[in-house]
Amino acid sequence: MKKYKALLFLLISITSFSQELNKDCEVIEQKVIEWRRDFHQNPELSNREFETAKKIAKHLKSLGIETQENVAKTGVVGILKGKKTGKVLALRADIDALPVIERNDLSFKSNVKSTYLGKEVGVMHACGHDTHIAILMGVAEVLTKNKDKINGTVKFIFQPAEEGAPEGEEGGAELMVKEGVLKNPDVDAIFGLHISSGQDVGTITYKPGGIMAASQTFRIKVKGKQSHGSRPWASIDPIMISAKIIDALQTIISREVDLTNEGAVITVGKIDAGVRSNIIPESAEMIGTIRTLDYGMQKQINDRMKEMVPAIAKSYRAEATIEIEKGYPITYNNIELTKQVLPTLQNVAGKENVHLIKAITGAEDFSFFQKEIPGFYFFLGGKTIGNNNPYPHHTPDFQIDESGMLLGVKTMTQLTLDFLNN
Repeated sequence: MKKYKALLFLLISITSFSQELNKDCEVIEQKVIEWRRDFHQNPELSNREFETAKKIAKHLKSLGIETQENVAKTGVVGILKGKKTGKVLALRADIDALPVIERNDLSFKSNVKSTYLGKEVGVMHACGHDTHIAILMGVAEVLTKNKDKINGTVKFIFQPAEEGAPEGEEGGAELMVKEGVLKNPDVDAIFGLHISSGQDVGTITYKPGGIMAASQTFRIKVKGKQSHGSRPWASIDPIMISAKIIDALQTIISREVDLTNEGAVITVGKIDAGVRSNIIPESAEMIGTIRTLDYGMQKQINDRMKEMVPAIAKSYRAEATIEIEKGYPITYNNIELTKQVLPTLQNVAGKENVHLIKAITGAEDFSFFQKEIPGFYFFLGGKTIGNNNPYPHHTPDFQIDESGMLLGVKTMTQLTLDFLNN
C-alpha cells in the first residue's frame, strides 16, 4: 500500500510539474514572437551573423547562463547547469539567413541588402531560422527558471552558416565540431528542430534513421574546340557534349542504383558556356548536387560519375574533369534515442499530432553533430491550418504561422527535462 501511495504521489507531482512548465512556456510566447520578428527584419548571411549573435548572447547573459561567443566565427554557446551533476544535452538552433529578396506585405518584412558572390542581394530568413533562434531563446529562459529541476547540464548551441559558409571560408556545424563545441563538458546527445511551412501548426513529424539526405556538390568542366556557329563541323562542341553528359548522369539514377533501398537524386543546377549566338565556345562548366540516403549508394554514384564524365567527353574528342565535394553527411536519427524521445513528443503535442514520415532529399548540417554523438532531429508545423498553397522554403514569399512556435518551445523544454532526469 505504501508503494502504491508513493507511486501515486510521484505521478501527481509529475503531472503538476508538467502543468507548471506548460504555463511557463505560454507566458513567454509573445516574447518569442517578438524576438522572431526582430531577427526576421534584421537577417544576416552565413558567417556574417554579427548583430544576431550579439542579441543572442545578451539574452543568455541576462539569464545568468555561462556564455561563449565567436564560436566557429559568429556562433554563440550557452551552458546551464542543473541542481545535480548528470548527463549533458545539447540543443541547437541555426541562425543564418539567405540571399533572397523578400516579397510579401509583413509589417516586419526584411529590406536588408548585402553582398553575396560579388553581387548585391536581398537578405531574408526564407527558411525559418529566425523562428529556430527565438524558440531556443525561449527554451533557455524556461529552463533557467526551472534549473532546480534539472539533473545535468544543458548546452545551447546557436550555430551560424547552416546554409553553407561563403566561398573560401569554413563554417557551420562542421567547424563547430572541429572547434570542440561537443566537448568541455562532453555532450551525450543533441536535439534539433526545423519549422516547416508545408506542415500544419500543432504537428510534429519524425523518422528514425536517415531523415534527410547527404548532400554533395559536383563541378564538371568540358574542354572542346571553338568555332563559328555556322561551321559546327570545325568545332568540338562543349555545349552539346554537356547535354550528353547531363542525360547520361540521369541513367545512373534510373538504371544503376537500387531505388528500392533508398532514394537518390542527381541535379545539374547551373551551366556556364558561350558569349553569343554565333560562336560555339571552347569550354563549358556545370555545377550540381547529389542527394543520397545511403553511403553505399553514395559511393556507387560518385564512382560512376567519375567514370562516365571523362569517357563521354572522350567519345566526342573532348576532355572533361569532374570534382565532387565531401558535402553534408546523412541527417541520421539515432534509433534508440528516437524510441526514447517518442513518448515525450506524443505527450506534449498529442499522439494524434505526431506523425512518422519518409526521408526527404533536403540536407542539413546538423548531421555533422550526429556523426559524433547520438542526435534526434524533427520537424515542427508552421503552416496555417486550411492553407492549401503554402509557399516553399527558400522562396521570396515564404511565410510561417507564428502560432506554431509555442509547441517548439514546449517540446524542446520537455525533451530536455525527460532526457536529463530519466
